[in-house]
Amino acid sequence: MRPFCALMFGMALFVALSASPLAFAAPAEGDAVFMTTYVEALPFDALSAQSGAALALERYRDASRKEAGNLRFDALIELGRPNRFAILEAWRDAAGFDAHDKNDSTVKYRQAMDAMLSAPQDVRTTAALFADPAPHESRPGVIYVVTHIDVTGDHKDDCVALLRSMREDTIEETGNLRYDVFQQKNRPNHFTVVEAWANRKVQADHEAASHTRSFRRQLLPMAGALYDERIYVALP
Repeated sequence: MRPFCALMFGMALFVALSASPLAFAAPAEGDAVFMTTYVEALPFDALSAQSGAALALERYRDASRKEAGNLRFDALIELGRPNRFAILEAWRDAAGFDAHDKNDSTVKYRQAMDAMLSAPQDVRTTAALFADPAPHESRPGVIYVVTHIDVTGDHKDDCVALLRSMREDTIEETGNLRYDVFQQKNRPNHFTVVEAWANRKVQADHEAASHTRSFRRQLLPMAGALYDERIYVALP
């Protein structure tokens, strides 16, 4: 693909996807299963006008939302990296997820995606630490940020306290729609933060806020790996 054509396609993709809705259902109490999945497709497939990976994800999302026990199932595409996606899902309980895992639409999705992936799908099962139970109204231009935070084991509790304080400050910001924190079940010193912002400008303002910079300074000595922040919009 020539550079100019690639640029025009990327701009068109961003405009189209920014206007797409993203559904957030209220998380269930107690035994809910939350999952974040990182998907990396082959670049040439994702950059084509008819991205097979994106289409497969859209069909998978639509089918999964109709299943009994599903609370949330959203598919995102990363800005600037259109071969990288994220899936955010929540199930009422383990039985609901197990049924989904064996569902025909799930099997077909995995078969379809297999030849289009540059790496295996990275699935993280989490528990909700701090999450808004209420849905929010989707709107055009919403920006989603998914961040994986890894701290050393001795700083796990310190990180929980720091994330609690960060959330309290962030949800008061203009343009913030949510700031949810999840803890990885098999590695409790790993966390997933899911943010939603009204538009790119307010998300950028948040990055420059004094409490955000203070959070990053305090987090750095605890870190066990690089701070992995990715910015997305919803697939249509």
